Amino acid sequence: MNNPITIEGGCLCGAVRYRAEEPLWVAHCHCRECRRASGAAFATYVGLARQNLVYLSGEPASFASSPGVQRGFCARCGTSLSYQSERWPGEIHIFAATADAPEGLEPQGHVYCAEKLPWIELDDGLPQHPTTANAD
Repeated sequence: MNNPITIEGGCLCGAVRYRAEEPLWVAHCHCRECRRASGAAFATYVGLARQNLVYLSGEPASFASSPGVQRGFCARCGTSLSYQSERWPGEIHIFAATADAPEGLEPQGHVYCAEKLPWIELDDGLPQHPTTANAD
């Protein structure tokens, strides 16, 4: 993976800051829930082992968006920060766009393409999965 070993980032207002190490993967998610949580046509996540993410200042608030899913956000400015699911125990997924240097986080694929908005055309050459990458 061509990602930096250490990622630092945070929310829009700066109340929550984090440091993450050893990213496992980077992917674009096209599912309806992630679109709603991010307010964007798709969300780009960085997957991490939970122990490789530390909060340097502040702590995100949490919202149970669906059974077994917790989404982290800044309670002050509302920035979406993270996703955790019982489906992937021990992992946390952070929004790549909250990193200070997101240009170094190169996605490896698209997931939940079965839910992709019809006006999004994917021609970047990355693998496209109807659901998750490991479910195809």
